[in-house]
Amino acid sequence: MVKNIWETLTVINPADSRITPGLATSWKQIDANTWHFFLRKGVKFHDGKDFNAEAVVFSIKRLYDKRLSTQTKGKFFSNFALEGKALDSHTLELKTDKPEPLLPTMMGFLAICSPNTPSDKLTRNPIGTGPYKLAKWDAGTRIVLERFDGYWGKQPQVKKAVYIWRGESAVRAAMVEVGEADLALEISPQDAKRPEMDFGYLNSETTTLRIGGRWDPPLNDKRVRMALNYAVDRNAIRGSILGKDVVPASQLIMPSISGYNPNLKVWPYDPKKAKQLLDEARKDGVPVDKEMLLIGRSHTYPGSEEVLEAVMTMYRSVGLNVKLKVLEAGALQPYRYTPFPQNAGPYLMQMSHDNSFGDAAFTVYFNYHCKGSSSAMCDKAVDDLIEKARVASGDVRKNTWQAAFKRIHEEIIPNVMLFHMVSYMRVGKRINFKPSVASTTELPLAQINFKQ
Repeated sequence: MVKNIWETLTVINPADSRITPGLATSWKQIDANTWHFFLRKGVKFHDGKDFNAEAVVFSIKRLYDKRLSTQTKGKFFSNFALEGKALDSHTLELKTDKPEPLLPTMMGFLAICSPNTPSDKLTRNPIGTGPYKLAKWDAGTRIVLERFDGYWGKQPQVKKAVYIWRGESAVRAAMVEVGEADLALEISPQDAKRPEMDFGYLNSETTTLRIGGRWDPPLNDKRVRMALNYAVDRNAIRGSILGKDVVPASQLIMPSISGYNPNLKVWPYDPKKAKQLLDEARKDGVPVDKEMLLIGRSHTYPGSEEVLEAVMTMYRSVGLNVKLKVLEAGALQPYRYTPFPQNAGPYLMQMSHDNSFGDAAFTVYFNYHCKGSSSAMCDKAVDDLIEKARVASGDVRKNTWQAAFKRIHEEIIPNVMLFHMVSYMRVGKRINFKPSVASTTELPLAQINFKQ
């Protein structure tokens, strides 16, 4: 409910990843480990408490409370320690235990809650500073939000919003079509048949085949990894199995993320080149004909199993001995994270990666560093670029990430990159709303307007 009930010190612009003011109007770096944030005045929490520097210090302490386990802490704040101090009522000092040049970005993920929020447990009574307050929560059925009349900013048009759950895509789409609902999230491409109501948008997910686990032969031969990319006809999948709006990918992050390298090219479909490379490797004694598994999870996304079946057929057509293996989520886990299974043999694993967080740091270490928990590769040059980028800022940071992606994509080739994925939303006739890459994780009601 960030941006509705809660707000953050900074806001990440989903279009270009710029960091803009939120509850903080400005900020500056004092030294490598110290930042000052200057807070917005005249802001109240829904319970009447004043928003001030002490309230932010409370939210930081709550974030790190060992009695609580939260996704925000695990995903964004687990790699460094953060302490806050109120210099005055609206000046906040933040200190990290090591340099963290992305701290303004990080503060776009920390929801600031009222000091009356319990410190030792999660709550179903969230209290923030946002334009809406919680009116009702029937677990698994509905949530009702009502406009907060004491909001510091511009009052939104929507006075009340009711969120209800319907499992079937076709049911959700039909409810909007007949006027029973105004928005339907995550409808399937098969149901998105009303161009005047249905909007496709890049959803920050990128789907790929990770090569290995362990690079058991023949995957340890670069020519084989190149052939795996040349053999895939992405345009045959796009617009048939998947929607026509998916975008063939050259890297694991979206163009809107800082560090994206616009000069990288999608691998072309060239089955003749794939066969040539495999023949060369075979002549050099590489066991190209060894059985290779293509591993995926059922229902990763709509059409995911059909995509795997199509890719398997493409691989077999160039002479690879590929067998499809679809697993449930629990059985797939050992293949996802290090240490990978010792005796699995050569395999490719279908995976999706989500980065809507403004910077390549949330992608590259995890997937490509020698110590990354989902990394099947280890390259000193890439590690050096990662370490340099993590402590840099500005153009140096962006350019270093781009150099890392170039080496990964063109020299190491640890993936068969597939697509930047698209979600579909049905928007009712009485409202104006345009989904964006952020719509997979948030739906700011203040951005919805009614047609006259």
